[in-house]
Amino acid sequence: MFKRNRVRRRVAAAASLTSLITLLPGCGLLSDGGPDDSSPIVVGTTSAPSTLDPAGAWDGSWELFRNVYQTLLAYPNGATTPQPDAAESCSFTDSTSRTYRCKLRSGLKFADGDPLDAKAVQHSIDRIRTINAPSGPAGLLDGLDRVETVGTREIVFHLKKPDATFPFVLATPAMSLVDPREYPANSLRTDKDVRGSGPYRLESYDEGEEAVLVRNDSYKGFAERENHAVTIRYFQDSGAMVKALREKRIDVTYRGLAADDILALQKQSPADLQLVDGTGTDISYLVFNPKDRWAGNAAVRKAVAQVVDRGAIAHKVYRDTVEPLYSMVPKGLTGHATSYFDRFGDPSADKARAILTRAGIDRRVPLTFWYTSDRYGSETAVMFQELKRQLEGSGLFTVTLRTRPWKTYVTGYQKGEYPVFGRGWFPDFPDADNFIAPFVGEHNALGTPYVTKKITGELLPRSRAQGNRAEVVKDMTSAQRIMVEDARLIPLWQGRQYVAASQDIAGGERALDPSTIMTMWELHRKTSW
Repeated sequence: MFKRNRVRRRVAAAASLTSLITLLPGCGLLSDGGPDDSSPIVVGTTSAPSTLDPAGAWDGSWELFRNVYQTLLAYPNGATTPQPDAAESCSFTDSTSRTYRCKLRSGLKFADGDPLDAKAVQHSIDRIRTINAPSGPAGLLDGLDRVETVGTREIVFHLKKPDATFPFVLATPAMSLVDPREYPANSLRTDKDVRGSGPYRLESYDEGEEAVLVRNDSYKGFAERENHAVTIRYFQDSGAMVKALREKRIDVTYRGLAADDILALQKQSPADLQLVDGTGTDISYLVFNPKDRWAGNAAVRKAVAQVVDRGAIAHKVYRDTVEPLYSMVPKGLTGHATSYFDRFGDPSADKARAILTRAGIDRRVPLTFWYTSDRYGSETAVMFQELKRQLEGSGLFTVTLRTRPWKTYVTGYQKGEYPVFGRGWFPDFPDADNFIAPFVGEHNALGTPYVTKKITGELLPRSRAQGNRAEVVKDMTSAQRIMVEDARLIPLWQGRQYVAASQDIAGGERALDPSTIMTMWELHRKTSW
């Protein structure tokens, strides 16, 4: 389809989960357990869906979507470029990467028996743009001109400009395929039903508590399900989740493990639990509201960037379970740079004071920092306390901390209520483009317009015309330098991925795709000799 050899090598290394910390001594770990084991795998997470409608979510809801809906393309185990799932085949049909054609597998059906044809695909994609939900993924389709169907099985995507990343967009759970009879073209569904065609069907859903997934016998795709059923339980904090794991009320934990819990799990005796540990591409960062009196001042933002000590955050708050990040593009991806360190160097209150003085600011700058209480793990509150300590300790800032639960938190930043707020980002797809494009432009994933014509009008279009993604380094580096000078977004840390599980669970090391979304079908129970 297009050359991504360099990205493939790096992302495969980054996405692989490398250290399985425990083996059960004296017993065979041959795993047969697959579909014949009808006992549900119970997975715990602190990341509950914000909606069940794919047109309304550009967030952690994708974890559920990946398992109950289907996309044209996705990532089979070991793949770092999208491969057909609902599609039988997909490819660009022109030399300019502007026309992308997919042919569906024959006989596709939704879990309720309705046919999944080309018109259903067109409906699924078009409604995302028509609804244009504030928290939805319409921004991912900014480069799409129109969708055309040819017969019942072929779909043609006509792009406004060349875009070699478009297959990666189609592989995101945002592009989940939905039944036209069940999902209105102009509005989001708000009930608890799901009409998907994925590996599982959603048997029941208790918001914020539990999602029960059972095998979808109508599914046609690449997923080889190693279990019959999965139950996902949602927790408010890491401590309660790990306690449930220790007490065998859940089998696996993912998303939201606190640093102290990770360290404790690493010290477990071999017979108790296992921990799969690997480099991740999720990031944490601060967003500044340009309409706020102080956060909208570039000198204030640069002074904050000059004071923030990422190393202290990684070590003191996260106990070195995350790494300091000096770019919006994480390590492991082609195009990563250390732009913030190159520009600001080590933390310095004196340099920050000089920045403010040159801008005519000779008083403590009052800033209000907002964070969500139930999204990114229990250390979030501690991290913001540390940020407050660092900034106030410089003698240059007075910081007020505020918090809200995720659902109301999202509404607040979309309305522009927060001067400064924290966000996390789990990539839509493993490419540097996806750590820049979603945050810029009039309509972006932050709900805070960030107009930068050099990036949106020149650097991104030119890089997207490159099928060989190793050739985009120069443009991605230039974009990061612009973002540093604007200091609208300040990266803080890059995470690692941890999957903790009972000793009888296998598949954890295979269950994360390149976007670090858990593919539940890889999990199964071990059997002994």
